[in-house]
Amino acid sequence: MKRILILAVASLLFSNGWAQYTLKGLVKNAASGIVLSGAHVQISNTHIGVVSDSDGFFSIPDLSKGSYLLTISFLGFEPETRQINLETNMIVTIAMKTSAILQDEVIIQSTRVPVKSPLTYQDIDRQELESINLGQDLPLLLSGSLSAVSTSDAGNGMGYTALRIRGSDMTRINVTMNGVPLNDPESHNVFWVDLPDVASSTQSIQIQRGVGTSTNGAAAFGASINLLTNKLMQEPYGEIASSYGSFRSSKLSASFGTGLLRQHWTLDGRFSTLASDGFIDRASSNLSSFHVSTGYSGKNSILRFNLISGNEKTYQAWDGIPGKILDTNRRYNGIGAYYDQRGTLKYYANETDNYRQTHYQLFFSRQVNNSLIINTSAHYTKGAGYYEQYRDDDDCTKYGIAPVRIPGNYYLTGADTIHQPDSTIQFFDIIRRKWLDNDFAGLTYSLSWRKNRYHTTFGGSWNTYTGRHFGKIIWSEFSSNIGPDYEWYRSRALKRDFNVYGKTTIELSKRVSIYIDMQIRSIKYGINGIDDDSRNISQDHDFTFFNPKAGLYCNLDEFNTAYFSFGRAKREPNRDNFVDANPSKPFPSPETLYNFETGHSLRKSRLLVNSNIYLMYYRDQLALTGAINDVGAPVMENVQESYRIGLELIVNLDIHKLLQWNLSATISRNKISRFTEYIDNWDNWEQIIVEHRNTDLSFSPSILANSELVLRLPKEGRLSLVSKFIDRQYIDNTQDKSRSLDPYFINDIRLSYIFRPTFCKEIGINILISNVLNHEYESNAWIYRYWEGSEFKKLDGFFPQAGIHFLSGISIKF
Repeated sequence: MKRILILAVASLLFSNGWAQYTLKGLVKNAASGIVLSGAHVQISNTHIGVVSDSDGFFSIPDLSKGSYLLTISFLGFEPETRQINLETNMIVTIAMKTSAILQDEVIIQSTRVPVKSPLTYQDIDRQELESINLGQDLPLLLSGSLSAVSTSDAGNGMGYTALRIRGSDMTRINVTMNGVPLNDPESHNVFWVDLPDVASSTQSIQIQRGVGTSTNGAAAFGASINLLTNKLMQEPYGEIASSYGSFRSSKLSASFGTGLLRQHWTLDGRFSTLASDGFIDRASSNLSSFHVSTGYSGKNSILRFNLISGNEKTYQAWDGIPGKILDTNRRYNGIGAYYDQRGTLKYYANETDNYRQTHYQLFFSRQVNNSLIINTSAHYTKGAGYYEQYRDDDDCTKYGIAPVRIPGNYYLTGADTIHQPDSTIQFFDIIRRKWLDNDFAGLTYSLSWRKNRYHTTFGGSWNTYTGRHFGKIIWSEFSSNIGPDYEWYRSRALKRDFNVYGKTTIELSKRVSIYIDMQIRSIKYGINGIDDDSRNISQDHDFTFFNPKAGLYCNLDEFNTAYFSFGRAKREPNRDNFVDANPSKPFPSPETLYNFETGHSLRKSRLLVNSNIYLMYYRDQLALTGAINDVGAPVMENVQESYRIGLELIVNLDIHKLLQWNLSATISRNKISRFTEYIDNWDNWEQIIVEHRNTDLSFSPSILANSELVLRLPKEGRLSLVSKFIDRQYIDNTQDKSRSLDPYFINDIRLSYIFRPTFCKEIGINILISNVLNHEYESNAWIYRYWEGSEFKKLDGFFPQAGIHFLSGISIKF
């Protein structure tokens, strides 16, 4: 890490020799002559991007002699490009023409970080996504982002995957798609496997770290991820993309767009199929998805409808690999194992997870005038599916099934016991399905007003969720007192979520602006029915939260900006926290996060340095402590105090016109001040209590570092060496090295090339060789510790990732 800091300082000093000329300009409305404040001015192939001030002026210093391509964009106007031949200090005037149609970017204005905002964020555009999208889920595509760690159950990035940012998992990361909440309202999780190949429909992504700006859905406790899938394409297009790689991994997608029909109407579509055997044994996935979008775009309004659907069937690999066999069989999968009547070990072929999720989104946006934009949307998501399990020698009484009386001799499946006449069998094989059938619907709205030095947004949402959880026995080894599709549990959950927010950015001067953001959120959540362990879990909860945020942004000079912000967020416990809570104790309390961020940015033509210091202080954070409820299930409990404090650094350096080096690193300290660990005593079925102080939060590495060394090849080729280092991660909150994931350092090689033949628009070739050094590592794990026979023992599961493997793809655009 010290080397990275030395490099950044040395590069900064060296860059002083590059500064020669300054480019200044004025951006205005070509028709009216009114200056445009907040226009984005970008110089291609550099790190330079500035925003016009309240008088419409911009200034770009530190430019060497040469030719530059400027791209200027402003909402409601046609993008403008200008070729500049810079030989001395220069002043230009950019006259922008109003757009004949309103652009789709207005749809997600309310969820994105505003210009000159004191918040910590990162933008990823479509071009970057296309170069790395070979069929892996979005968490793997985002794993190179600052402070991010990805994991894959199957070990190769297809199937069930997850992402952590600043040590916070997906249940604490707020995700929106076109401004619509994507997190499951009950579990707070995002299951990316339900939206296969969503990256192929994504135009841009913004990752906000920390509390971020007010948005729809559950509060962000680690980060927010905002996806934009809509982008108006005025010209017709078509694209076919295919990839193939290790473990018989494949993707085939086709997309099309009509362009503008009759100057206003559009129809776009994308269809994808993906499949993989997975690195882990039998961790196969068969996925498909489609995205259809149609709409009307006028000069001042947009009406758009999206239909997005995904279907997944994955063989389960959720249990991981026991640590005791990790060194001998890194591809082991024990799920689905059973014994036949001869005692032979077999694996059930349909031990799978099956789910379909379909999103319906309707948007209407209206630009009332140059200052005022209104956004509204209605959304509905339908999800339904189950996972199937073969249960070997299961206790039938758990399902309300009476033991079976056997009139004669019988060999019990998987055992050698002979049952005499009139014997009773309580344990036998069954096949069960656990179902989730849910509906999520709501309305979102925002009103954005921009005038000179003021940019204000008022917005909010109302959402309702209904979840039906139930289980069925579809087969049993013996006939009993059950009929077809016997149901042993059912519960229904209803959740209503309402929020309203207002946020404003005020430019106090050309150098200083302030940001204020206030949100009120109200939740009503109720459960009625029986859980899978036959407990009555009926309960009701009401919450009202006030989430304020504020900050200061400063332009220190032409090269440097700085900011400071504070935000507070409160969030409700999720379904598992409530359902698994011990009824003899109070229900878990809401969590509170106090987030402080301060950062600095240096931008020069060949150098970008972003640094950020954050403090995330939690009250009543929910954590696994080993505590159990009245039926022995693990529960999460509130821990009084915990915190994350860290330094984040990004350095992008153009070493040569053909060579670029992108570095990022996070150094952090992540602690629970005090918590009580509970360990099951199997000898007397009580619990051992151990007090811990100042221990590391689980899955929160102290050091994360990324490096990308990019060689620009002739025409439009790129060869990249991508490296990532993840420090030690503790599996639980005890900071015991024996219960941790070893640090790992992995390297990938990426090659991309774009050809532009005469018979099509372009042909893209992408090759990814992952883990080229064939390093053995695990990215996730779980552990259960207990006391038996006068010693501590444990059950665990590790998730190893694949050694060296590859993916290659080709795309053809018309």
